Amino acid sequence: MRVLIVDDETLARSLLREHLAKLPNVEVVGEAANGFEAVKLVEDLNPELVFLDIQMPKLSGFEVLELLGERAPSVIFTTAYDEFALRAFEVHAVDYLLKPVEPPRLAAAVERAAERLRNKTPPPSAHDLAVSARPPGRTLERILIRHEGRVHVLPLERIDFIEAQDDYLSFSCGGKRLRKQQTMADLESQLDATRFVRIHRSFILNVERLARIDLYGKDSWLAILGDGTKLPMSRTGHAKLKELIG
Repeated sequence: MRVLIVDDETLARSLLREHLAKLPNVEVVGEAANGFEAVKLVEDLNPELVFLDIQMPKLSGFEVLELLGERAPSVIFTTAYDEFALRAFEVHAVDYLLKPVEPPRLAAAVERAAERLRNKTPPPSAHDLAVSARPPGRTLERILIRHEGRVHVLPLERIDFIEAQDDYLSFSCGGKRLRKQQTMADLESQLDATRFVRIHRSFILNVERLARIDLYGKDSWLAILGDGTKLPMSRTGHAKLKELIG
């Protein structure tokens, strides 16, 4: 089984490699020290199993999976203490290892992963894991978008508005557009409702960008942004926005 190790701590990677070397039918094909390296190495090396640290700088383990999407291989997560993550793994029957990793527990996890590979058991989606692992009340803080081979980490405060375009969402930031394959309902459920309002079936507005509201027709309005951009607003969207801003 071809294995990739992903951890920002050199010692943690070294110990895991040492323990894995003692297991039969396991070949460590590479190591990554951060999430960006992990995404690249998974696509370059095509491992069957990844040991993936959760808490890393730049990109978390969940964000690595989100960027890989359907290309993500089987994963065994490693963590030091994240109780919310552990709860998510248990709910979704995903294996995990607590640091420091104990060899017997490691062997059992590898065997479990091998059995899943033999049975071709599909892993849970990165979205399901991320939502379950997020502490209650915590919303998204940034959006990850792959565009022309690059990964863009987009803080929510930079977003002016979001537009639904077929199977994609278009994120508008200072006149620039970035697209991501995701549904509007999925994203809306993860946003802070005090900052982002769905004013139309196709538009979510960052309330801080709103300059004024103009009447457009019977039961329809326009949201005018600070830069002059005009966005359509439905009756329901208008009611939501008015309730929020008073």
